[in-house]
Amino acid sequence: MSKRLTVANRDQCVGCFSCMYACSRTFRRAGSTNKAALRVRVYSGVEGAFSLRTCLRCAEPDCAAACPAGALVVQPQGGVRLEKERCISCGACVRACVLKALQWDEEERIPLPCVHCGTCARFCPNNVLTLTEEA
Repeated sequence: MSKRLTVANRDQCVGCFSCMYACSRTFRRAGSTNKAALRVRVYSGVEGAFSLRTCLRCAEPDCAAACPAGALVVQPQGGVRLEKERCISCGACVRACVLKALQWDEEERIPLPCVHCGTCARFCPNNVLTLTEEA
């Protein structure tokens, strides 16, 4: 079984960025939101006050297909894993993601693929994000 992060209650998001802080701190030891593998943005209009961009763990990810160096390796359960030493920092992967879910580390100039661990969901005070099991 694999797990996938989903946005379950977007309308409950208060924009506290706890999910982004938790991800960034857990995986990159950063005290900011800049290294999170998901993004919360303020939008008005159709989507409401906040928009969340999370990886959907695509079976055939556009980000991996766009990488000229093969640095994003498609995982058996979907989604990708970064082989950092192969990344040439071109950013083609981020531009290829039609959902704008793949984040970019401006400091290291590498993509930040989500590993669907659920850390962000555990720190969300309003259960906006959930980690679900898939067969």
